[in-house]
Amino acid sequence: MPHYPTWDQILAGKHWRTTHFPRIREDMPTFLGVPYAIREEDIQGADVVIIGSPFAAGWGKKYSGVDKAEWLAATTRVRQQSIRYRGGYVQDMDIDIFEHLKVVDYGDVDIPIEASYEGTVERILEAQDAVEKRVKQALNAGAVPVVIGQNSPCASYAVGRPIAQHVKGPVGMVSLDTHWDAFPYDWATKNDHIAGSTNWKDKLLRDCPEYAIKNLVEIGERGMLEEASIVRRFLREGCCFMPMWKIRTELGIEGVVKNLDQAYQGTDAVYAHFDMDVLGGAGPTEGDLLGELAEPMGMTDYEAIRIAYEVGRKGCAGLSFLCIPPGSAIMYRVIVYALTYFMAGMAKRKQEEGKL
Repeated sequence: MPHYPTWDQILAGKHWRTTHFPRIREDMPTFLGVPYAIREEDIQGADVVIIGSPFAAGWGKKYSGVDKAEWLAATTRVRQQSIRYRGGYVQDMDIDIFEHLKVVDYGDVDIPIEASYEGTVERILEAQDAVEKRVKQALNAGAVPVVIGQNSPCASYAVGRPIAQHVKGPVGMVSLDTHWDAFPYDWATKNDHIAGSTNWKDKLLRDCPEYAIKNLVEIGERGMLEEASIVRRFLREGCCFMPMWKIRTELGIEGVVKNLDQAYQGTDAVYAHFDMDVLGGAGPTEGDLLGELAEPMGMTDYEAIRIAYEVGRKGCAGLSFLCIPPGSAIMYRVIVYALTYFMAGMAKRKQEEGKL
């Protein structure tokens, strides 16, 4: 596995803008140096609230063959890599995010470290509840919660359910993933209360009637991992499914962008979920950073970032990232780009609406 630099090495790098920025911890700056919100009143009036959700699923010290400490470091490392950049100005669109959006970093949810090593039902539910509480606070403040996490339910179901409860109307979903995560139960616990890595999407659809399969846009799955009955159920009920094969042979990224509309047709809001194992072996670094989760024919970093931008521009009630490939600085920068370009899309939409 590539060596991730120490915090001192990062600060000594020539690209880092300064050593003066808000910090959550000594080695954890806020995302892009935005203000640090430590209380609920601090997020009032925000357009975007960044939330860290450090949780790794299952028992023991490894997840998919990779040390859990590497997975759990994502909320810190994404923020560390964000300080590489000068702020919110995106030269591609000539737009400064912070001229249009108020963005704050709400820190990491206080998830006990034991929850990532002791996979009991009680621990998982406690962690899920803690994330849901913070997501609800962001929604109640009128902001878009953006959750940076690693495993379900703490960066998927725990984001999608509060959005449905808040909107109280039809909600569409844009989902990037290598896997459908729609098995009828959680493989790890086999407990009906758990929305785990294998079943969170199925449980969200069952628990929250605001979501309908006809408004699900599913992007990136490929190969032979799924059961035919699961995929065919979603196709039968009208899901817009864009596997990587179809993207490569037929749609291209412009076709994918056009098909995002299905999540918005007849809905009051859209939840976007980016499971970054979708990059597989086609991202900017080797796919084996994902351990057992790496699959050939993955999505490229540009495609994922472009989709994030388009979802932000179309409108999005909440965004979550999980399964962020560990170990490489460039992979964390992909998340920085995806989140920043998502906000650039939001800012672009706000700018255009102001001209009407």
